[in-house]
Amino acid sequence: MKTYVVTGAGSGIGRAACIEFAKENDVALILVGRHQSTLHDTLALLPNKLQHKVAALDVRNAEHWQNFFKSIDANNLNLCGVFANAGIGGENHYGENDRWEEILTINLTGTYTTIMECLPYLKAANDEYRHIVITSSCLARFGVPNYTAYCTAKTGLLGLTRSMALQFASDKILVNAICPGWVETEMAKAGIQKLADRQGQEYEQSFAEQMSYVPLNKISQPKEIASFVKYIMSNQQTSITGQALDINNGSFMI
Repeated sequence: MKTYVVTGAGSGIGRAACIEFAKENDVALILVGRHQSTLHDTLALLPNKLQHKVAALDVRNAEHWQNFFKSIDANNLNLCGVFANAGIGGENHYGENDRWEEILTINLTGTYTTIMECLPYLKAANDEYRHIVITSSCLARFGVPNYTAYCTAKTGLLGLTRSMALQFASDKILVNAICPGWVETEMAKAGIQKLADRQGQEYEQSFAEQMSYVPLNKISQPKEIASFVKYIMSNQQTSITGQALDINNGSFMI
């Protein structure tokens, strides 16, 4: 049985990834997120529910990870992949209520802690190749006003990806990042609504304006991102590592 950890599994891309992975009968999932209720909502959508586990924890907290792995007796865990997807978005503004540290620690430190706590189990897994995929963003590629913390964290994840890809290559652990653009998630909807409120627009008007900046003039669906992640984390490919993979309807082109 292959096991995969998915963080941010309670909604959006993380939930969609769990649904895609769980289509394979020989896959067990560890669904990680902040809220047990949303994780159980995701679990309810999966087949073979008894194969999967729910871990409501703070991805930044090493002790939380260690206690969870102890609770499931993880010594024989065949951990073949980690989808480090948990994160938060939104603006930050310098001053008393600046969200700088919150956004950086959840998105960047949380990803680092997730991977390092899972690493011993990845190294011990049976598969010849194992995989880590990190959710970055197209905002790692270009700046957006008032998103200083988010842009910084998501750009930092690309440096983390490259460093870890080299560090873990001898163990045949492949490390890649995805850089999505607009994806139809609650986080994206909240961001567009905030833009609409600021400009005195209806949501639909703001949505259309944002899509007009995207060459394909559309928003991605979580299922499409999840299918791409599933392929990158499969052993159908064993040559891609250390890469930032742009899946954002042409928002950024090299």
